[in-house]
Amino acid sequence: MTAPPRTAFIYSPEYGRFDYGPSHPLRNVRLRLTHDLIQAHGLLDLPGTRTLQTRPASLDEMAAFHDPAYLEVLRRADGGGSGRDLYAYGLGTGDNPIFRGVYEWSALVTGASLQAMELVADGRVDVAFTIAGGLHHAHRAKASGFCYVDDPAVIIAHLVERGLRVAYVDIDVHHGDGVQFGFYETDRVLTLSLHESGYSLFPGTGFTDETGAGKGQGFSANVPFAPGTDDEIFTWAFDEVAPPLLGAFAPDILVTQLGADTHHTDPLANLSLTTRGFAHAVRAFRALGRPWIALGGGGYDVANVPRHWTLAWAIMNGVEPPAGVPEAYRAACGALGLRADPLLDEPHVVTGRAKEAAWTFARDQVAHVKQVVFPHHGLTAP
Repeated sequence: MTAPPRTAFIYSPEYGRFDYGPSHPLRNVRLRLTHDLIQAHGLLDLPGTRTLQTRPASLDEMAAFHDPAYLEVLRRADGGGSGRDLYAYGLGTGDNPIFRGVYEWSALVTGASLQAMELVADGRVDVAFTIAGGLHHAHRAKASGFCYVDDPAVIIAHLVERGLRVAYVDIDVHHGDGVQFGFYETDRVLTLSLHESGYSLFPGTGFTDETGAGKGQGFSANVPFAPGTDDEIFTWAFDEVAPPLLGAFAPDILVTQLGADTHHTDPLANLSLTTRGFAHAVRAFRALGRPWIALGGGGYDVANVPRHWTLAWAIMNGVEPPAGVPEAYRAACGALGLRADPLLDEPHVVTGRAKEAAWTFARDQVAHVKQVVFPHHGLTAP
């Protein structure tokens, strides 16, 4: 009989103390709802599973990637203060508001990702999942896209310091720009992002000609999608690019960003996936059999986020996604005015000219990735 995977789920109810503001699309209640849905389905009591309380990262730990001067400015802003230099660091904008506890929030998120990294890199678990992580837009000295500290980049920097080769795969609807450009000139990190095209969505990067520089040439790969891309197109493109590249690179550690904003109901994007397309990618990550650090990410239809990440946690633990919705969770969603749908969606298929255009775009992007990236890894494009 096969032993169950050793998994760790890292979470803190303290996440709920931090608020980007009433009009901001990133709502931390989604984290509590995810924990509650996972718990309601009994998925925190599986054999081989452990849960950990989040601990904050230190400034020195975050400085493995970030400019210490930027971190000091962020810490000064923690009390809700202001200053003329904040805007130069991307702070105080509509996307990146200064709210009380902004540094504390960032340190807590990054600390959870560091815990996941330590558990996996030290061989104590096979998979660790921190749903608060995946804040992939922050740059070394600048906040961007709701992200103040780039926790994926921080943990990758620590893994590289340990002498490990890291593959980072990002399936958020937005390009993982902060991580890509943070490791653009190294061959120790392979970054692969599958996202809506920068022609139609923030941050306006992530094109197929962004392939790395210097020693990193060929170690950054992007698969952008056109608006209207559905599960069929996404899963085809994913299978054409991700398994071959990851197999050839053979990382010591896999880091994934599992944004839930590719869904067709998400208000900030234009792709047309369901949880089925998302689950396809998560199953592929598990099938790789590599030590795996899984991070959350975007998701702005609050009712959808818990479904995506509960589904991911079930797959990480090798169990079939539970059917139905626990009544207590349904009631909690009702009290918040949210729907409570099952984990697996019914198929959602795009048709007509939108589908034809999305197929044409996807085929062109995949062909270009195979042409410009695959040869660096000994892969031959058909």
